Amino acid sequence: MSASVKECLQLQLLEMEMLFSMFPNQGEVKLEDVNALTNIKRYLEGTREALPPKIEFVITLQIEEPKVKIDLQVTMPHSYPYAALQLFGRSSELDRQQQLLLNKGLTSYVGTFDPGELCVCAAIQWLQDNSASYFLNRKLVYEPSTQAKPVKNTFLRMWIYSHHIYQQDLRKKILDIGKRLDVTGFCMTGKPGIICVEGFKEHCEEFWHTIRYPNWKHISCKHAESIETEGNGEDLRLFHSFEELLLEAHGDYGLRNDYHMNLGQFLEFLKKHKSEHVFQILFGIESKSSDS
Repeated sequence: MSASVKECLQLQLLEMEMLFSMFPNQGEVKLEDVNALTNIKRYLEGTREALPPKIEFVITLQIEEPKVKIDLQVTMPHSYPYAALQLFGRSSELDRQQQLLLNKGLTSYVGTFDPGELCVCAAIQWLQDNSASYFLNRKLVYEPSTQAKPVKNTFLRMWIYSHHIYQQDLRKKILDIGKRLDVTGFCMTGKPGIICVEGFKEHCEEFWHTIRYPNWKHISCKHAESIETEGNGEDLRLFHSFEELLLEAHGDYGLRNDYHMNLGQFLEFLKKHKSEHVFQILFGIESKSSDS
């Protein structure tokens, strides 16, 4: 069985009402867009024609034993609960490995729900009932050892190609996610849109998972480079921060959504960051040296 988008949005509003009743204190439920619910109501009432943005929010959970906090990030696709809910739990008290295990368990649990079932409240209950073991496992790993062996990590660099990247809200979200996850790289806006993200594998994969909207078509990871390291990976980075890359457009197109970015400038940018080899991978053409 399936349902229309409007029917799904009505169910989402119902679940949000339940969440606000469960977490009535200010700041416990933080909407990424404070107008999200109002826009959905207007859409359902017919006073707004455009499909509103997805509901995205963070719920801060207080775990009693041990006394810790978990921030649960939630994204509701327009077709949820008939499409998969996007969830990610994060706590400063968990290391990367335990955090990945926690989210693997959470995702596995949510995956047992049938299409059409609301599951945010159930996911919250699962975290409250099951998260303690992940924090305790972290203690067991670290407390007995006085001289821990070097931990090998995978440093990853992903090259992502999109047909275009124009929308302001999308560009802002890409930058916010990159800075939140402590990855470096860039987002080249325009047509085509190119994203490079580098950092620990878990962070890059979370970045890739988060930016892939259910309705973002024509986006793919064209190339990935991974290196095993025992350090923090800083010496492997080709970029010092995660920033937006704005290049000139070919032709006098102004701000129209059909302008093509100057790939010659982009090639020079890649050369400066020791990444010239990626040009052919991204575009299927060999780079030509400006000196020839």
